[in-house]
Amino acid sequence: MFEPQADEKIDATFRNGSLTATGIILGFSLNFISLWVSNPNDWSRVDLLPMAFLTVGIAIQVKVFADLLARDSLLAAKYDRARRLFLIGLSIVALGMGIALLNDILGLSSMRMFG
Repeated sequence: MFEPQADEKIDATFRNGSLTATGIILGFSLNFISLWVSNPNDWSRVDLLPMAFLTVGIAIQVKVFADLLARDSLLAAKYDRARRLFLIGLSIVALGMGIALLNDILGLSSMRMFG
C-alpha cells in the first residue's frame, strides 16, 4: 500500500470536501441518536448494546471531525489516518443502527424505530 511521505500535503479543496461529507454524516448520526433517545418508550437491557455502538461510533466521528479541522490535517499522513478512523466510526454507527433495527424487527426492544 502507498505510504505518504512525512511532509506530503493534500490539496485544501480535497480536504474541505471530506470535511463537508464528514460533517453531514456526523449530523445524521447525531440526529438518529437524538430521535432514538427521545423516544417515549421504556428502555430495556437489549437497548444498551446498540446504544454503546452508537455512542462509540459517534465519538470517533467527532474526533475525526476535530482532526480534519486542525491545521495539520493537510498533511497526507494525518488526513489518511483521519479517513481510516472515520470509516471505522461510520462502520460502528452502522452496526449499532443495524442491531437496533434487528432488535425492533424481532420485537426484543421496547424502543420502537417504526411507529
